[in-house]
Amino acid sequence: MLSKNQIKLIKALQQKKYRQSHRLFFAEGMKVISELLQSAFELNQLFETEPIFDNVPAHKKVSVSASELKKISALSTPNNCLAVFKMPLESPLLQSGLIVALDDIRDPGNLGTILRLCDWFGVEQIVCSSETADVFNPKVIQATMGSLARVGVHYVDLEQFLSQTKLVVFGTFMDGKNIYKEVLPSEGIIVLGNEANGISPAVEKMVSHKIAIPRFGKLQQTESLNVATAAAIVLSEFRRS
Repeated sequence: MLSKNQIKLIKALQQKKYRQSHRLFFAEGMKVISELLQSAFELNQLFETEPIFDNVPAHKKVSVSASELKKISALSTPNNCLAVFKMPLESPLLQSGLIVALDDIRDPGNLGTILRLCDWFGVEQIVCSSETADVFNPKVIQATMGSLARVGVHYVDLEQFLSQTKLVVFGTFMDGKNIYKEVLPSEGIIVLGNEANGISPAVEKMVSHKIAIPRFGKLQQTESLNVATAAAIVLSEFRRS
């Protein structure tokens, strides 16, 4: 049974300031929770409507009804389980391999999808500007489908970070070079910009190689690609090369 304090805490965790002050976040659904339980993330409390996770100690499990779960869920149609995890200490940022840099990605769904794509294509690190959506937002966690367990996310002063890196910096632009004709390296930083405005002028100055996904439509009138869709194409091309 849920206590009033538990309901109050979990509902508060839907807001970034309370996630940061409590150093806690929550995940919903068996798939996402299973992935996080198998990782280095430390479980704080598990709420389930039926016995699902046999490997979780009894003192960390709370049996709840479907109506109680709905009170704490961030989903319109709740799953049968919700887990609260402790935020980990940030791991060191290693400047090697492929790194994805996100310049002011605001949509939680886009951030979660990009994180999942990085997991698929073997990109182990993402660097985000401070304006980018919070990776512990419940909508981001849901969209990652557990990939947060395998991809490190770092929030940095992106302009400063890019100015100091020794890696080659690529950026996606409408007027960049055709990505399908470029020889792409196995190491580097790929910058993806804001959904509406693209890469900011300040960050653009740090980009040494501008690349573009060409349009093939006859009328050439499509304004742009969704940033997560663009990320999938770009990462695929880097790995194919």
